[in-house]
Amino acid sequence: MFKNLIITCFLGMLAIILGAFGAHALKGILTPQELASFETAVRYQMYHVIVLLFVNIYTEFSFSQKNTISYIFFLGILFFSGSIYTIHLTTISAKSIWFITPIGGLVLSIGWISMIIIFLKKYIKNK
Repeated sequence: MFKNLIITCFLGMLAIILGAFGAHALKGILTPQELASFETAVRYQMYHVIVLLFVNIYTEFSFSQKNTISYIFFLGILFFSGSIYTIHLTTISAKSIWFITPIGGLVLSIGWISMIIIFLKKYIKNK
């Protein structure tokens, strides 16, 4: 559990750093559309960091459930936000890795679906 919280805190710190970097250093470099895309990556990363904090301190999730959901969200952040960062911060063309971003969005959705299933099972069990 603490490993997941450490990774989560690192991802939160990284979102703050990248958000500040985007707002200040990239403002004159990226087009407004590219900057908006970069900001979306930062925003989605931070949203999921908050969810990961919840997941890893929520006592109703088992250790296995916490790990599974955490790894799903870690992978989703890597693919979704990471691909957008890569497109805007490197010379790698968006055309060559465009497909990774929607895969990341799908993986993030799977994380949410996993939590829905867990909560539904608990709801039905306690009904």
